[in-house]
Amino acid sequence: MLREVTGGVTLAVRAQPGAKKTAIVGVYGEGTDTQLKVTVQAPPVEGRANAAVIAFLAEMFSLSKSSVELVQGELSRSKMFLIRGINLAKAEAEVQAAQRKSSSSGAKARS
Repeated sequence: MLREVTGGVTLAVRAQPGAKKTAIVGVYGEGTDTQLKVTVQAPPVEGRANAAVIAFLAEMFSLSKSSVELVQGELSRSKMFLIRGINLAKAEAEVQAAQRKSSSSGAKARS
């Protein structure tokens, strides 16, 4: 899901547009094909969902939107983002923290 590259990391994302809110909802796939599953409130029209994922990831990693670039999957649910200015260890920690936050907020909403 995360790979270190020159200048940052790449993150594989499985986007689900048209959801009630933008959030991490789990992991999609297994092994080297693992993707972070993200629901996106924006519809998949005129790049709105892609822009919403970029904004979500930038906020999650505490970076500017210009540090997050969609490098693959513009018209697909499976996407690859280049996130500049962060190393693999920091990115992994941020993803784990975001997953914990999403799962705990979901548990509170259901109880």
